[in-house]
Amino acid sequence: MPAPSACPCGLGLSYDACCGRLHRATVSAATAEELMRSRYTAFVMHDAAYLRRTWALATRPAAIDFTPGQEWTGLEIVGTTGGSPFHTEGTVEFRAHYTRNGRPGVQQENSTFTREAGHWVYTAAL
Repeated sequence: MPAPSACPCGLGLSYDACCGRLHRATVSAATAEELMRSRYTAFVMHDAAYLRRTWALATRPAAIDFTPGQEWTGLEIVGTTGGSPFHTEGTVEFRAHYTRNGRPGVQQENSTFTREAGHWVYTAAL
């Protein structure tokens, strides 16, 4: 999938200046929220390699499947706990909007993040 000009994560930056640099492994996410936003963008772009790389080893699935006919349309961050550059754990509650086969929907989740080898990784949904 070609890179979009505006980053899908909703911060108002270009993809290259925002999540693109994380996807290319130029930098690592500084916060749990930054990682969550980059993972949302990876779902938008069907970047399974990035999703696997940023998933905790203990909970990482063998494969990542994308729902046919589903298009992610927007991200809202509801709240965060911890997850700063000074923390080792954090949560990010979010709403991810989508359309599936032309019908709107929303996935609301409170995700947990931790650090592995100094890098933020997704652990699980609460």
